[in-house]
Amino acid sequence: MLCIATLVLVLAFAARPVLAQEPKSLNGVALVIGQSAYQNIQPLPNPANDAREMVKLLTDLGFDARGVTDRDANRLRRDIERFVEDAAEADVALLYYSGHGIEAAGDNWLIPVDAGPAALDSAEESFISLASIVEELKKSVPVTIVLLDACRTSPFPPDATLKRTPTGSAEPVSAGGLGAVRGVTGFKAQTPANDNLGMVIGFAAEPGQPALDGEPGANSPYAAALIRHLAAMKGLEFGQVMRMVTEEVYLATGAKQRPWMNESLRRLLYFGLAPEEPEGVDATITGERRQLLLTMADLPDFERVQVEQVALREGVKLDSLYGVLRALGEEQTPGTPEELGKLLEAQAGRLKSMLSERAALRTDDPELLALANAADRAIGEGAIVAARRFLDDAVAKVEAGSAAVDALEDQLKEKRLADAAIYARRADASVLVFDFRAAAADYAKAFDLVEKWDDRLAWNYKNLEAEALRGQGAATGDRAALDGALAAYQTVLDMLPNGEKGRDWAITRNNMAVVLNTIGEREEGTETLKRALDTFREAMEIFRAEGDDTNWAAAQNNIGNILLAMGGRSGDRAMTRDAVAAYRAALEKRSRDKVPLDWASSHNNIGIALFQLSQPTGDVAGLVEAEASYRAALEVLTRDSAPVDWALVQNNLGNTLNALSLVRNDPEPAKQAAEAFKAAMTVRTRETWPLQWASSQLNLGNSYTALGRHELGTANIEEARAAYENALSVFDRQKTPLDWASVQNNLGSSWQTIGQRTQDLSALQKSLEAFQAARRVYKRRDFPSDWAMTENNAGNTLRLMAVVSGDPKYYREAIEAYDLALREYTRERAPMQWALATSSMGDAMQFLAATEEKTDNLHASVAARRAALEVLTAENAPVDWANAQNGLGMSLLNLATREQNAAFLPEAKAAFEATTKVFTRDTQPVQWAFALNNIGDVHWSLAAQGGGAADYRQALAMFEQAKEGFAAAGYAPLIQLVDQKIDLVKKNLAK
Repeated sequence: MLCIATLVLVLAFAARPVLAQEPKSLNGVALVIGQSAYQNIQPLPNPANDAREMVKLLTDLGFDARGVTDRDANRLRRDIERFVEDAAEADVALLYYSGHGIEAAGDNWLIPVDAGPAALDSAEESFISLASIVEELKKSVPVTIVLLDACRTSPFPPDATLKRTPTGSAEPVSAGGLGAVRGVTGFKAQTPANDNLGMVIGFAAEPGQPALDGEPGANSPYAAALIRHLAAMKGLEFGQVMRMVTEEVYLATGAKQRPWMNESLRRLLYFGLAPEEPEGVDATITGERRQLLLTMADLPDFERVQVEQVALREGVKLDSLYGVLRALGEEQTPGTPEELGKLLEAQAGRLKSMLSERAALRTDDPELLALANAADRAIGEGAIVAARRFLDDAVAKVEAGSAAVDALEDQLKEKRLADAAIYARRADASVLVFDFRAAAADYAKAFDLVEKWDDRLAWNYKNLEAEALRGQGAATGDRAALDGALAAYQTVLDMLPNGEKGRDWAITRNNMAVVLNTIGEREEGTETLKRALDTFREAMEIFRAEGDDTNWAAAQNNIGNILLAMGGRSGDRAMTRDAVAAYRAALEKRSRDKVPLDWASSHNNIGIALFQLSQPTGDVAGLVEAEASYRAALEVLTRDSAPVDWALVQNNLGNTLNALSLVRNDPEPAKQAAEAFKAAMTVRTRETWPLQWASSQLNLGNSYTALGRHELGTANIEEARAAYENALSVFDRQKTPLDWASVQNNLGSSWQTIGQRTQDLSALQKSLEAFQAARRVYKRRDFPSDWAMTENNAGNTLRLMAVVSGDPKYYREAIEAYDLALREYTRERAPMQWALATSSMGDAMQFLAATEEKTDNLHASVAARRAALEVLTAENAPVDWANAQNGLGMSLLNLATREQNAAFLPEAKAAFEATTKVFTRDTQPVQWAFALNNIGDVHWSLAAQGGGAADYRQALAMFEQAKEGFAAAGYAPLIQLVDQKIDLVKKNLAK
């Protein structure tokens, strides 16, 4: 038995320092099995190769390693029995198996080379149970490691079954891969009698999934990864090394295969002896690649999906794109999935460009060529920092020889072109690590070198310089970089022969428009956005003339985005309608069959624009059309194929459904909206996309608020409040002030409803505080509409505080708040908001009049309600319309009573009756009962002011129906009040 002096087991605790001491010498044995020459089922070309390489590797690591190949059942069983015996004297036992394996009857079975379909009828005789090996090793060896490169598809027919014994029951054979090994699950909880430190089971693929065998004559992807990275155990813990192996296989197979490991070790495991590590270029690349693999191991599946999709769509290597993501770093990773997707696509485009321009590097200098090739290889393996280091060395060599080259006139052109290519290659690498400023400088140097020698190369380098400056400006808001990008693009335009306006000219103008759009988004006015709009239109005309439908549609889409932003900023609904038209025009050139993602994107954009267009007027048809657009997009965008875009559309759909719920006075769309937001948050989780999660929490709160309008209690409103508070746990006043203020406003509304329904003055005080917090961000100068909204909402809360406290000062403060809101909410600019604020002011005036001798405020209240009802209708805002009708009726009834003027009563009755079109006995029974009670009051007042028995009988009928409604809702105090009215009416009838 070989003594492994540097195989060390280290306690997984570091709470206090320990004295340094020599590690205990440990004995390790290994059995390596490679099964290739199957006689009765499909042979496998590579396991024998895998076994030879693994024996050498494990021997170098210090194991007493024995390799066996192509074993039949009897010989394989003897090999394993001998291995178990040797393991009884060892500290570590490692079993590596490469060959066919299946899962059936709750066990994994290793397949000898003489096994055929008939062996399935007596598995315990014909196959080797992996669980039995594991159980035997657990009894005697402290540490067991099993590495299974046997997760291949079943070699037996699809409907094959397995019997442990000829008389046993038949169990189906898994079609693909092995399952989790029995004896591992729950192992940590055991207290073994011997000094068992646990085990590691490593699968070449996830349980139940098939693995690849690799190219004939080579190694399997799993074996190749083990061979490459087990050498790293000289300095890394075994678990870290196996995570590197997992990600190596994942990259090598293009995400088709990902190994899986189950460990139950009670110690950290290190192997000190190691084969020779690579040197030079290999060492640099391998070292960075290992760090990349460890970083990848901690990435959430969500980010993996994004990288995989972009790599597949753009045709670049996963390795390179993951290297780009690692170079970006956690702090610089965009905060939204949409921004990350765009960034990855941009970097993928640059990777493709680098690969396509390799031919530009023509040099007879072997050192430069070697460094450039090393950089290419490093980028291919995701070692982006190493690539830039190699190119730094190449540029240093170029600069060192620059003076001598100038003297060689006959070689100058080729040398300049080659030197420029080196600068450009380093610039490419700089872009991959997001150093746009350095990239722009190198592209500019490359341009200077080739300007007099090669017009096309010069044009290309100047274009790349402009793109790098655009990237710098977009990422950092650097205005100087954005202005530099515009200047560089202008140089590109000036280089076009004879000022021709062809496709290259149009693409460059389009790129200039993108820069102008970026500048305009950061400015208060719209002048730069208008320039961007005109520039896009210029480019679009050329795309149309050239028959370039793809770029024409993209330009149309960009025009729609600008019009939508300008319409939202200025409140110009015509611009928003033009945005819809632009999106629809783009959609005509975006076929669902040919460009499904672009097609879905256009539908999503149409939905956003229609939603923005319909909001101020409560246009049901527009909201329904917006909903249809989102649902069309979701026919293409699924959670599995495009999770980020799918979640975005789900969120947008939820907002539209919320609006439909309010306009239709129907809880069903709000329920669907809540489900849409919850679905979005399965992707937009707090851990992966915190800002988007908080946004969806805000929207979910709005759904519960809409549902709360259809209940008597506060259950849904409390759910809304909790969702808003969840959002505030992420949104911060300093970092995300507008989002923070929006949530504060909605939180104030939820406390307002809770205070109203529970008559709790403290809840109303919390509501007022939330609105005041929102106003600290919503300044009138910067956000006039939002400022008016919070003033209006604060007025509503103050009005309720007056009702609950009985203090009329709150009514006066409420009227002041409404008056402020109406300075921005004009009937022309915001008709719905103007009508709601005017109606609310009418409420405050009505209640204030109850505390005064004069009736001036009652008359003003009637005028305010009548004005509001010129805008509010039962179709565009049913609940608000019904509330305004009810308020009008109350003011008219009070006027009739206070001034003893029955002329106000017919209009009051008509107003109360109108509310029952919305407040029905089935949908909102309490409001319906109030309406009947108020109609009864009108008839009672008519009778008291000269009417007869007929009005008393009408009043009695209304009160009795109202009583039934209050009784059904359990409103005991109101039942008693109505009973008193019924008694008085009956007494008057008796007279």
